Amino acid sequence: MASRRFGWNNFAPRWFFALLLVLSTWNPAGLSWMHWALADLRSFGPWQALSGLLLIVGWTIYLRATFRSLGVVGMALVAALFACLVWLLFELGWVRRDSAQAVAWLVEFGVATLMAVGMSWSHVRRRLSGQVDMDDVEE
Repeated sequence: MASRRFGWNNFAPRWFFALLLVLSTWNPAGLSWMHWALADLRSFGPWQALSGLLLIVGWTIYLRATFRSLGVVGMALVAALFACLVWLLFELGWVRRDSAQAVAWLVEFGVATLMAVGMSWSHVRRRLSGQVDMDDVEE
């Protein structure tokens, strides 16, 4: 029987792989699939195509799970919560508003966090409320 416990040690790998997916696709540092594969379309080859397809598979898995567990309203609420946290960082002076690169990094972390919450939400809801999803019922 699968373990019913869910904690930070379960959430952290989901967040790490979501962040890896987001940063591998595009990041402000210029070390991403978008920079590598689309810099010179004449040199686009099988390695770029294969890695691009793997990224699409990862995005599909994370986005479908996030949409199914949180729905549109839940995704909007998590995004709004993160936007308020970014606003707070601006107000505290920890992040400069005119720094496009800092804002881009915050958005990258926000998207990864949203997807990790989506991947984890069924576990969190079960732990908080005791409600079981149909996928969780075992014979």
